[in-house]
Amino acid sequence: QLLLVESGGGLVQPGGSLRLSCTTSGFTFEHHAMGWFRQAPGKEREAVSCISDSGGRTNYADSVKGRFTISRDNAKNTVYLQMNSLKPEDTAVYYCARTLYKLCMNIVREYDYWGQGTQVTVSS
Repeated sequence: QLLLVESGGGLVQPGGSLRLSCTTSGFTFEHHAMGWFRQAPGKEREAVSCISDSGGRTNYADSVKGRFTISRDNAKNTVYLQMNSLKPEDTAVYYCARTLYKLCMNIVREYDYWGQGTQVTVSS
């Protein structure tokens, strides 16, 4: 059973913070780079961040760099996205996804398994 389950989304005011978690099972988690994507209504799914298998390398979209931090705990098979200084334009469904590779990619089609998503809404 290969599963990716996101949690931690919710409603937050601008400037607030949320931490998203993606708990996985059914595969060798530490062999895969993991990514976070988001999709707002009417927009294409976009890459937010990615972390390599060991956690040693990370990538961020320019729109979130300096505000979001991706991390992983391979002992817990979990990847996190700490989101600070949230803006209304961060509102989206956030998905975690698995790559077939150890190093990060920011192309949607290179991710083979996806979670169901968790809603993040940033609004006053």
